[in-house]
Amino acid sequence: MVPYGYLIVVIFIEVGALIALSPPPKRGRLGAVAFRVGVGFNELPGPALLFLIGSTVFAFARGDIKSPAAWGVVGAAGLSAVLLCIILWRGLETPIAVERALTRGLGATNGHFKKEREHRAHYWLGLLQSVFVPFLLRRTDVERTRDVSYGPEGTRNLLDVYRKDSPTAGAPILIYWHGGGYYSGVKNLAALPLLYRMAGRGWVCFSANYRLRPVARFEDHMIDAKRAIAWVRQQARDYGADPDRLIVSGSSAGGHLASISALTPNDPRFQPGFENERTDVAAAISLGGYYGDYYGTGNDGQTYTSPLDYDTSDAPPFFIAHGNRDTLVPISHARQLVAHLRSGSRNPVVYAELPYGQHSFDLFRSPRFEAVIDGIEGFTDWLLRSENSESRSQ
Repeated sequence: MVPYGYLIVVIFIEVGALIALSPPPKRGRLGAVAFRVGVGFNELPGPALLFLIGSTVFAFARGDIKSPAAWGVVGAAGLSAVLLCIILWRGLETPIAVERALTRGLGATNGHFKKEREHRAHYWLGLLQSVFVPFLLRRTDVERTRDVSYGPEGTRNLLDVYRKDSPTAGAPILIYWHGGGYYSGVKNLAALPLLYRMAGRGWVCFSANYRLRPVARFEDHMIDAKRAIAWVRQQARDYGADPDRLIVSGSSAGGHLASISALTPNDPRFQPGFENERTDVAAAISLGGYYGDYYGTGNDGQTYTSPLDYDTSDAPPFFIAHGNRDTLVPISHARQLVAHLRSGSRNPVVYAELPYGQHSFDLFRSPRFEAVIDGIEGFTDWLLRSENSESRSQ
């Protein structure tokens, strides 16, 4: 007799692991399903491995493993476990890539980052949690205020605020915009591990919605982003934050939005009705961002829809992370933006290519994303130290 329930579990896990190890192009409905399955297994091999082990133990406990066919399923489960361990090991290579990116972008003096990270009391516990219980996102020392309005566009102009439950004055600010190709996505699903971690370190974090296609177009997205920056600057002190220590961030389409926002400080084209409000930022963070033209609009000499179209001589510091196995946004996009920034900017550009990283890695508290967040901590710590040094020298 074949234990069919156990067989279905093993087949699903093995197929998911194979897709994660060799992701197919995202084409058609089947490709879209494979993409989602592959991303899940690529970022969460630990829970899949625990579920596989639990299913195997349960099958033995029920007495289902007696026939040669049943033992064949156990063998397939063993192969699936090996595949999951390979995926897990690949994810654990990310800290090395992030460390190298910080060293190259910020200088050899930042080499102490790895030692500091690995000697933090919570580091190893956090690593184990990211491997086996990645769904524990919330922190007891962080409060979240939902659905705060920053503009006139209803639910698409709402944001959530994350900050410590005992905030102090003068906290730095992080604004985050979700991905979704400009036609989907909401403020409370992506990058939650980043928002909770930074808020736990004393930052005030704002995760904002913005208008989406097909109702909205490129200028509408940019206006919403600029309006969010202006609103946060105006309200910052009410949340215990410093409006002059503001960083923008985003993933996928949100990375596109954050990048252009950082390169267009106080641009009146994107600030109708609030042209005199400040929208400059101290730095930008982009995770798996898209940097091409907006839905084929191109550069017509008047509308510039790619960050590659903008001058970078006054660009703020950038932190860019991109998976080198991204099948949705090719890594060539990130490399082009990094080259564009470095060719003109006087400020550092930290660029981390994530080994075996797929798109949407920021959806989960995985070892890969935890390592990226460690890198963001190193980047922002450097930024704050630089600001303090400049203040002391003035």
